[in-house]
Amino acid sequence: MFNFTLLYNPGAAFSFLADAGGWQKHLFSLLAFAVSGWLGFNIIKGRFSGLMNLAAAFIMGGALGNVIDRMVYGHVIDFIQIHYYASWYYPAFNLADSFICVGAALMVIDSLKKPQH
Repeated sequence: MFNFTLLYNPGAAFSFLADAGGWQKHLFSLLAFAVSGWLGFNIIKGRFSGLMNLAAAFIMGGALGNVIDRMVYGHVIDFIQIHYYASWYYPAFNLADSFICVGAALMVIDSLKKPQH
């Protein structure tokens, strides 16, 4: 049900734009810097709750971890694979991807607990 593997992903999640010719590396890096900058700015300005700060930190860490892979290796290294025998495989991912997903889930949880106006 769990494998360590080695895959090079020049695209984004699920190898989105993996065959785009190389420009996507710059787009995804720029996007990660922009989102991380915005999240970091809002953390510093105290605009987020405690849970939202944690969510933002998880997303920033994951995004910047993937940027480091892109800058150093030219692609993201995915190495975790989950499967159910030989009938179902989830696409390979890495810890940075996991941090982004956990951060996004925490953001949703934080938004659900806020009072509605």
